[in-house]
Amino acid sequence: MKSIITLLLFTSTILPSTQTTTYSGEYTKKTKTKKGEILEWTLSLRDDGTFLYHFYRDLNCHQCVEEHFYGKGTWTASKKVIIFNTRETDIDINHTINLNKSKARVYIKSLKNKSKKDHTPSIRFYTSETSSIKGLQLYLEE
Repeated sequence: MKSIITLLLFTSTILPSTQTTTYSGEYTKKTKTKKGEILEWTLSLRDDGTFLYHFYRDLNCHQCVEEHFYGKGTWTASKKVIIFNTRETDIDINHTINLNKSKARVYIKSLKNKSKKDHTPSIRFYTSETSSIKGLQLYLEE
């Protein structure tokens, strides 16, 4: 009987701390410049720990063509930081963007925050060996 009570007490203290927030979803940003250039970023964080990154640009000139850049790999979360890993096998003719060792912070409204202010969850890259990624902020599509 003592062992059952001890087991119940032990699991009741462990289970709440093992709950994690899922950061999976599709994060995007779309921009149109004054010149009519279109820039779009999409980052899909999948539940299985993989990601797909897509950057699209249309520079709006006669000689320019639409451009698509892709990257893929795996991601892990630690607290509110996402760490990206791209292996050599993830780089190919279609997936040329290397996000290896890139880190991003997730901004999600805390459950403790009871304000009525609307807050769209987002992710901001703060470290990346790919210079065009550093500082990029993408917003969760709902």
